[in-house]
Amino acid sequence: MADPSSYRPQPGQIPDTPGVYKFRDEHRRVIYVGKAKSLRQRLANYFQDLAGLHPRTRTMVTTAASVEWTVVSTEVEALQLEYSWIKEFDPRFNVKYRDDKSYPYLAVTMNEKFPRVQVMRGAKRKGVRYFGPYGHAWAIRETVDLMLRVFPVRTCSAGVFKNATRTGRPCLLGYIGKCSAPCVERVTPEEHRELAEQFCDFMAGRTGTYIRRLEKDMMAAAEEMEYERAARLRDDIEALKRAMEKNAVVLADATDADLIAVAEDELEAAVQIFHVRGGRVRGQRGWVTDKVEAVDTAGLVEHALQQLYGEESGDSVPKEVLVPALPEDFDAVTQWLSGRRGANVSLRIPQRGDKKDLMATVERNAQQALVLHKTKRASDLTTRSRALEEIAEALDLDSAPLRIECFDISHLQGEDVVASMVVFEDGLPRKSEYRRFQIKGFEGQDDVRSMHEVISRRFKRYLAEKEKTGEWGLPAEGRGRSAEDGEVAADEGNGKPKRFAYPPQLVLVDGGRPQVAAAQRALDELGIDDVAVCGIAKRMEEVWLPDESDPVVLPRSSEGLYLIQRVRDTAHDFAIRYQRSKRTKRLRTSPLDAVPGLGETRKQALIKHFGSVKRLRQATIEQICEVPGMGRKTAESLVVALSRAAPAAPAVNTATGEIIEEEADDGIPAARTTEDGGSTE
Repeated sequence: MADPSSYRPQPGQIPDTPGVYKFRDEHRRVIYVGKAKSLRQRLANYFQDLAGLHPRTRTMVTTAASVEWTVVSTEVEALQLEYSWIKEFDPRFNVKYRDDKSYPYLAVTMNEKFPRVQVMRGAKRKGVRYFGPYGHAWAIRETVDLMLRVFPVRTCSAGVFKNATRTGRPCLLGYIGKCSAPCVERVTPEEHRELAEQFCDFMAGRTGTYIRRLEKDMMAAAEEMEYERAARLRDDIEALKRAMEKNAVVLADATDADLIAVAEDELEAAVQIFHVRGGRVRGQRGWVTDKVEAVDTAGLVEHALQQLYGEESGDSVPKEVLVPALPEDFDAVTQWLSGRRGANVSLRIPQRGDKKDLMATVERNAQQALVLHKTKRASDLTTRSRALEEIAEALDLDSAPLRIECFDISHLQGEDVVASMVVFEDGLPRKSEYRRFQIKGFEGQDDVRSMHEVISRRFKRYLAEKEKTGEWGLPAEGRGRSAEDGEVAADEGNGKPKRFAYPPQLVLVDGGRPQVAAAQRALDELGIDDVAVCGIAKRMEEVWLPDESDPVVLPRSSEGLYLIQRVRDTAHDFAIRYQRSKRTKRLRTSPLDAVPGLGETRKQALIKHFGSVKRLRQATIEQICEVPGMGRKTAESLVVALSRAAPAAPAVNTATGEIIEEEADDGIPAARTTEDGGSTE
């Protein structure tokens, strides 16, 4: 525990201007990011008597070992920089909302020649129109199925589309009228794009135009006694109305707005957001967070706005945002939101009418989400704490291992030898710090030697980072702070420690005594004596310690053993996936890849001209020179490379049971499944 007075800046060093500040721990890890209208006044609050600080603030300042700041011109710049740093450094004492699920969106890929309608999750892509989020993927598919009657837009994957183009036969949706079949040129690219635009317009809330147009066409068809066409149009209208009914009208004035509600207690908070477009609820999502910093409702709202709109622009930011409390920096936040949208955004608290009633509904959802989360979390948090305490007691550690790193070796009969490192902090996986290794020191199968190499490489990197920062105690100049006034240069972007910069309390290896001994020997050779080592053997699930002849046997019902097994299994799966990806890449390597100066364009030209690598291998230099773009020097290099790469027996992809052949049309080995369809792994 650090004394805040030991790193308190000298009086007069801190400027009285807007800016963003960072607190770091003894390992130079950013643990808190904040912004202020006046850096001098805000930072002074952290260095008062500890007894007067909020308990969470007191924990933060005693964990920190230094403070830095960056001066900006305006409060809006401070808001944006704070968001960027929180996203970059993931500080442990900042409020960070976690999605209670990965919400699916209805997406239309307008960036493709033939736009596709599909379900998408994760980060948004440029050139794609998104609608939602939805609570369930099946809700999207039901809506799309109804709308394809009227807007038959492509929904197939790239592979299915290419196959239909090659064979000249559309898929089933093309035959039943739910796809306009651009793959077989039933419509032109322009006509298909127009369909996609109409689909997007309807999903965006401009529904009346299409309903009225279809009703007019239906009446005209009936007057002309085209009753079958009129019946189809009637069914189309009913389908669109059913799709509209899935989103009930909640605001009669066709408002575009997001409503944000917060439910909180002393330790946690839940946020619910309703996305209203055209007066209808088009999407809903929820977040939960630990209140690791002293923050009120207004602060929670500000953090939610940053996360919700930090990477959005244009129409993704609505004209109106309704909140339960206004942020402290109201003007700066409003200006920032307007900048993201490119037009004025109204940020306010609803006072009366339909909007206030709808806000009450959002608040009830937030309360229910918090209750549900606490019900789940209570047992999880208690279980994780008990597991870490049991591990510490069983391994005779001084404290619970809050950071555990597990290493595993994977190979197939000594080939493609790789290793994985997974990280668990507070009993939870920290995927951003997972690492993969290729074994470089030797060839062949030797798990013990591989484990020694990986542990050595990982902790050599740790020592190198430690040495760069002078035992994590550089003077102000070396930490990116001005020696004169403690200010961090705005363009340095310093502070993000390199990978492998943080030491674990426990190193766990997948294996028994030999692997544990190798890991401990690697640490001893590097002079590291403050990291515990253990291993878990799969056969009896025994935990082995260095220099111990007998294993530690944890009860089968032990939460500590469950956690160790989970960490081990995660490392094993991570290593297996990497090893298989390397093996697949190696098996799918073309002999043409070894020819220097031969790019993809000329590879494709060669295969198109000769039909396969086998026929190309039989060609003469003169015949190769007939291919457009092929000179004699390159042709000679090609003949030499192919003669060295003599054809071998067909390779088998042991992950899938497929035989890799070289008679592919594109010069990349094709694959076919063995007769029994099994795997030889």
